[in-house]
Amino acid sequence: MGPVDRVFVVVDRELRTLVRNRALVAVAVAFFAVVVGLGALSRDAAGGYVSLTYDLLLVVEVLVPTIAFAFVFRSIRGDDERGELDVIRTYPITRLEYVLGVFVGRVLGLLVVVLAAFGIAGALASGSGGAPQTFLATHDAGDTVLVYVRFVLLTAIYTLVVAALALAVSAGTRTTRGALAAAIGGVLVIAIGLDLALLTLVSSGAIGGNAIALFEGLSPASAFRGLVFELALGPALASEPGDGMASPLVASLSLLVWLALGLGMATVAVWQESA
Repeated sequence: MGPVDRVFVVVDRELRTLVRNRALVAVAVAFFAVVVGLGALSRDAAGGYVSLTYDLLLVVEVLVPTIAFAFVFRSIRGDDERGELDVIRTYPITRLEYVLGVFVGRVLGLLVVVLAAFGIAGALASGSGGAPQTFLATHDAGDTVLVYVRFVLLTAIYTLVVAALALAVSAGTRTTRGALAAAIGGVLVIAIGLDLALLTLVSSGAIGGNAIALFEGLSPASAFRGLVFELALGPALASEPGDGMASPLVASLSLLVWLALGLGMATVAVWQESA
């Protein structure tokens, strides 16, 4: 059995675990309901794909880290507490193969939920009619399905990055309580903490105006947001979103670094090769 085969054995095991976990099924249903519900409201408001993208942007920044950590934070930690990790280590499988298998399996389950929810929301928003809802965004310039497709693809990439960080938390903690505390902290840091830190540095004058675009792309959430505005919303709007968004290059490199950092930390922390 080669390395790829060993990875997919773990992938299959993780997918079976996800399907049997009723708590995760409930989380997935709640996420699905929120996203699809917003899609239905956007259809009633006749706002189109740009409007729906605006409406879902904050949802993605907050709920994607939440569902990603819910799906991933007990993966490796649960194996360790049940004694299954000790059994796995007796097989000819490396730390990297095991971590990649867990990551791919959990991410496949995550992406099924995320992409299905956003796909149905987009299908609902493609219709129109009903009385406008004033709390929903409404923008008409250049509104095409391509705007929404780009947004969904960027959301999938953001999901991968957050899942990798959640896996690092699962591998690096030693108890379920510690993993839960770290998961809650991770969601808060990714969703709002790093952005608040940047805002504090800017307001205190530690970061000048010319450097904001560089630092704006350093956190996963702000990098994702910057790419959405630059690559999805920007081309569709009659006017550019503004100069405060992250550089697409910086944002892309930032997400790549966070992905590699999460997987690397999980691989190092999962177990010692000499043990």
